[in-house]
Amino acid sequence: MTEPQAAKVRAQFGAAAEAYVTCAGFAAGDDLAQLVAWGRTAEPDRVLDVATGGGHTALAFSSLARSVTALDLTEPMLGAAARHVRGSGAANVDFLAAEAERLPFRAGVFDVVTCRIAPHHFADVPAAVGQAARVLRPRGLLLLEDILGHDDPAAASFITEVERQRDPSHVRAYRGSEWTAYLAAAGLTVTDRATMRRVRVWDQWTGMMRMAPADKSRLERFVLDTAPAVRAPFDFKISGDRIESFSDGLILLRARKG
Repeated sequence: MTEPQAAKVRAQFGAAAEAYVTCAGFAAGDDLAQLVAWGRTAEPDRVLDVATGGGHTALAFSSLARSVTALDLTEPMLGAAARHVRGSGAANVDFLAAEAERLPFRAGVFDVVTCRIAPHHFADVPAAVGQAARVLRPRGLLLLEDILGHDDPAAASFITEVERQRDPSHVRAYRGSEWTAYLAAAGLTVTDRATMRRVRVWDQWTGMMRMAPADKSRLERFVLDTAPAVRAPFDFKISGDRIESFSDGLILLRARKG
């Protein structure tokens, strides 16, 4: 990851670490249940959770594997995740600060690599996918989840700007075809995919990033001034000048090495 992008990620998520630990949308959900169900089929011994955030995915996989390594770029986030995971009784999870694009492990050491709702922050997604493939054993699984990029350029541009005003470390979301290409280039074959919708409660979503009132007002004005047809794919709920919620898509992929 480039240092400017790494600095953005650390700045955004260092201050928001505890909010991500307590966020119900990350702690559970149909998306996490699907990743766990896919991972269980591998009967994994060693699992790596890349960009662990609040540690919820690492915690979920700790009941399936002998050991889990939870990796994140942001040390305050790792600290918050460690307190959460250990406080939940999981003693087989280790925590490590490192970048997704430069994993500090030898090749072929993990049975499963997970990465949940994080790649839209990565500076170099193909490099991160390549690293995940490198550390997987032959026939190992990459379980990947992220915001689903939109095929319509106007809609994609709009929601990217919304995301970046709320969180400057956001790069962009990727379309399904892009993910398939990245995985194939790394020697990974998609065996299963799923898509889901997720509702974002506006005040909670903006509050997690500790937006200044002026910045939040500027973002709301941007959304309200955007043509309804461009907003439509994201199902914004607006009452007067108040934004209540919107929704976006998630893509979940199970890919096998070799």
